[in-house]
This record gives sequence, structure tokens and C-alpha cells, in this order.
Amino acid sequence: MLEIILYARPGCHLCAQARTTIDALLAERRRRGLEAPDVVERDISTDAAWERAFFAEIPVVEVGDRRLTMAVSPRGLRRFLDDVLGPVLAG
Repeated sequence: MLEIILYARPGCHLCAQARTTIDALLAERRRRGLEAPDVVERDISTDAAWERAFFAEIPVVEVGDRRLTMAVSPRGLRRFLDDVLGPVLAG
């Protein structure tokens, strides 16, 4: 199963908002019997390469080789997750 990577940093209210939205969307997917991967949060302040790459774009959500930058819109996050995860029914 894929993981959802959330690049964020402490004190970023947009990052906290994105995490809350992602958690709600994944809970909804689980209720509907759809795939809902785990979320792995990566603190960009712990890695110089992540900080250079994502500082101006956090929150950044990554699934597989797909990435959504400035992931703050619930609608955009829903569209992104539906697009990358697809409506796969649980067996």
C-alpha cells in the first residue's frame, strides 16, 4: 500500500490545516470501503534538502510519484487523493 507523505514544519498553521483535512478525507474513504493509506509527516526543518525544495511550497502532499504543493484547499486535496488513489474497493 502507498503512503501519503506530508512535508510540513512545526508552527505552520497551513500544514496543520492540511493534516486535519487529509485525516478527515481518509476517514471518509475508510467509511466508504476505499483505500486509505497511512500518512507520514516529514518535518522539512530536519533535512536541508527538504527545506530548500519545499520551504516556499508547504504544505506539500506526495503519493508515489505525484505531488501537490500548497495543499491547503479541502477540495483540491480531495481531488488529488481521489486521482492518485482511485476508487479502489476494499476486498
